[in-house]
Amino acid sequence: MKASIDKARLYKLASALALVTIFYNLLEGLVSVYFGLEDETIALFGFGVDSFVEVISGIGIWHMVRRLRQIGGGSNSCGNDNPDIFERQALRITGTAFYILAAGLVLTSLINLYTGHKPSTTFWGIVISLISILTMWILIHYKVKVGRELNSSAILADAACTKVCLQLSLVLLLSSLGYELTGIGGMDSIGAIGIAWFSYREGKEAFERASGPECNSCL
Repeated sequence: MKASIDKARLYKLASALALVTIFYNLLEGLVSVYFGLEDETIALFGFGVDSFVEVISGIGIWHMVRRLRQIGGGSNSCGNDNPDIFERQALRITGTAFYILAAGLVLTSLINLYTGHKPSTTFWGIVISLISILTMWILIHYKVKVGRELNSSAILADAACTKVCLQLSLVLLLSSLGYELTGIGGMDSIGAIGIAWFSYREGKEAFERASGPECNSCL
């Protein structure tokens, strides 16, 4: 009886973490896109669009947690962790969006490098990336904890995906700091290309997870 209550509590926490991830990415996306356009920084703009794509992925994860909660959870063999039709569709949409984002960022970055474009400031890129690093670190900690206690490879895979978001934040921080310290416009474009690489990788992994077991990691 106690084990059943503990498992219900853990699934409730997993669902709450998924919802926090969705709403945080939505807010982060809105703020990042706004300041990315306002300050003409392609790295921050791309980071914001990436956050919107993560919202789609997050909805699929939230649905997955609800499904696992209803059927009693995952296992090492991934049996119940396999994505259902809704989750596979969300993964395919996410993968496509990441590919489009990656292509757009690379093209725009190359144009900016060719024309010598410089953002007016990357101050907000520094602020947003620092907040994101802290938030993602907290989410990773609790997702890993819940995933291990529930023995769910799907929830652990979601934690691995959140690690990629943390890495994206580090790329944004480095490129934003680089520009503020040196004034070299190419720093912003290089940061955007770095975000494009992670977006491409996330897109590829989303399609792989859509066609196979949810045991895959995002790393």
